[in-house]
Amino acid sequence: MNPVKKILEKLNGLHYRQEYLCFAKESHTEPLHVYLVQDQHITKDITNQHLFTGYCPLIFVFPADNQLTESIQLLFSQKLLIPNEVFEQKDALAILEMKMIKKQVSNNSNIVYYEGSHVHHFLLNGFHQYLSSIYNGLYNKRPGNVFLHDNLYKQVQVAYAVPRIISLITVSNNNLFNLFPTDLHGQIDDEHYIISLRSNGKACKQVEATGKVLLSRMHCDAYKTVYGLGKNHMQELRTKEHFQFGSVSSKNLKLPIAEQAISYQELLLKDSFIHGIHRVFLFKIIFQQQLNAEQATLSHIHNCYATWRYKNKLAGNYLIR
Repeated sequence: MNPVKKILEKLNGLHYRQEYLCFAKESHTEPLHVYLVQDQHITKDITNQHLFTGYCPLIFVFPADNQLTESIQLLFSQKLLIPNEVFEQKDALAILEMKMIKKQVSNNSNIVYYEGSHVHHFLLNGFHQYLSSIYNGLYNKRPGNVFLHDNLYKQVQVAYAVPRIISLITVSNNNLFNLFPTDLHGQIDDEHYIISLRSNGKACKQVEATGKVLLSRMHCDAYKTVYGLGKNHMQELRTKEHFQFGSVSSKNLKLPIAEQAISYQELLLKDSFIHGIHRVFLFKIIFQQQLNAEQATLSHIHNCYATWRYKNKLAGNYLIR
């Protein structure tokens, strides 16, 4: 290994070798909270009321709300705070600035999209963040990798301090299939689901062409298999035997469900747009079903926050690949 790279990796302050740590979402105790804030006051807890749907640039999505202005500020804190409470700087693990980029209307739903503009975080100390920035500039500019400039890289680290569910998408056309993971997604309301994919990827074009997908939440035991399917974002459709599908198909779309799925949703495409490297898809949910009563949903967080948790003696329960 390059000696400079080895030294930077040894001194970067990160406790874990892997950049992203998998676990069962339901086992994640004492989670981080995300608050909408204004003038040092807590406005609203939006930990479970936002979607993370883009990393270049950073994109968050919210149901429309009169508290959402053209520019917003989000506080990431381990402390439980209440509306109108004044937060102290010591309560802040990160402060993320965002600006509105799009409003979208579908039936009676109003959806608002924001792009990250700047973040300041305390998940690592200043020295370790400096070394991380040097490492990012030297070794993350490689073919096939999306390079994230210094502050955008920090924005992504902060966005992944909240557990993000990794699901599998099944797409099919003319009896050919693809199966690939996504963690840039989520249900925005009772009727709609949002998924973001790299606009230049083959998986994205397959979803555009078919206009329908099956999205499966996965059991955490499938973490190695799910990560291994990441290469399928750039693969052509193939015959069914190339994939680890179970014996069950979805109710209406009749798409095969991945092995170790714990639930699924059938989705029909309603709209999409491109922002940065992403095509953001808005789907209508036509059916959903729970397949497994066990609550062990595959999720992951970034090493920065996992390290902060380790240093503060908070449980991990991570599945190391």
